[in-house]
Amino acid sequence: MALLRKINRILLGLLVLMVCLLLHSTLLRASARPKLSDHWKSLGGAAQVPAVKASKANNVIPIIICASEERIGATMATINSVYSNTDARVFFYIVTLRDAVRLTRQYIGRTKLKGIKYKILEFNPMVLKGKVKPDSSRPDLLHPLNFVRFYLPLLDINHKRVIYLDDDVIVQGDIKDLFNIKLKSGHAAAFSTDCDLPSTHEMVRSIGMQTTYMGFLDYRKKEVKDLGINPRECSFNPGVFVADISEWKKQKITKQLEKWMEENFRHNIYSSAMAGGVATPPMLIVFHDKYTTMDPLWHVRHLGWSPDARYSESFLEEARLLHWNGPFKPWNYPAVHLDLWERWFIPDPSKRFSLVRPESND
Repeated sequence: MALLRKINRILLGLLVLMVCLLLHSTLLRASARPKLSDHWKSLGGAAQVPAVKASKANNVIPIIICASEERIGATMATINSVYSNTDARVFFYIVTLRDAVRLTRQYIGRTKLKGIKYKILEFNPMVLKGKVKPDSSRPDLLHPLNFVRFYLPLLDINHKRVIYLDDDVIVQGDIKDLFNIKLKSGHAAAFSTDCDLPSTHEMVRSIGMQTTYMGFLDYRKKEVKDLGINPRECSFNPGVFVADISEWKKQKITKQLEKWMEENFRHNIYSSAMAGGVATPPMLIVFHDKYTTMDPLWHVRHLGWSPDARYSESFLEEARLLHWNGPFKPWNYPAVHLDLWERWFIPDPSKRFSLVRPESND
């Protein structure tokens, strides 16, 4: 009898041990499982304020902009132009990679921008694994931050509507006018089409810039033909847009964009050698016939496509936003309309970012 009780105690002990091991294993698997939120990290800073509360979010204009280490001065010029031309309450969500977090915080804290309201978000480039194919024709277009615009709902923000800006733009108008655009029912975003402004047509033709879907997608591929999109249809530039986050989530825009990134990874239906690189084509496909058109003066672009093709000064004075999309950036040389960009440039206190300018002959 004593032996039987001893055996029962041993068996009970083994059973308890097995249950404990099973629970431990389950907890380990749960903690190791990746989450969507793991791709983003909110980072603190001296000039940074807490996340905007839901009750106050409607009174704030949220701006999403990226800051890469090699182009940090460009981001700060954009922020300065927005902040200086409005009396609205603007909140900047600055998305960057780990190597530029400290530099971003110092640049803001040690310059006139220390008064802005902002939050730094760190982007994990692993979210792009299996979605972006290496391409050497224009490596700058493959920078991980170039794809942040695809993942707006995953940002650590709490807003129904946001503005996304590329880092090579200057805002000359009051940003609240852009923010208050009325989006059509069922539209998750507003863009400016590439055929919308007669004043730009002459320059666009002179530099051979593509303004239709044919310039971005490979219509020899079955996947593209099956879309049924007319190759001569006007394209749009996704470097500046207003987004309805609720509608974006409802339509699962991010999932759709990822689908076409993966499709290109497998079948090469577009490439960075084409006009808009690899970030524009998925947007063109997913938002085809499903976006609101912005006032074209809120996105005067192509300033970076030629080192000598210029717009008239009177036209640029009317523009609300200027975009140096293309290889000739205003912080480098040669480039056009440098004065319009430089007036908003704030020198980097760390001296890492500097302008490229021709040497004086004096």
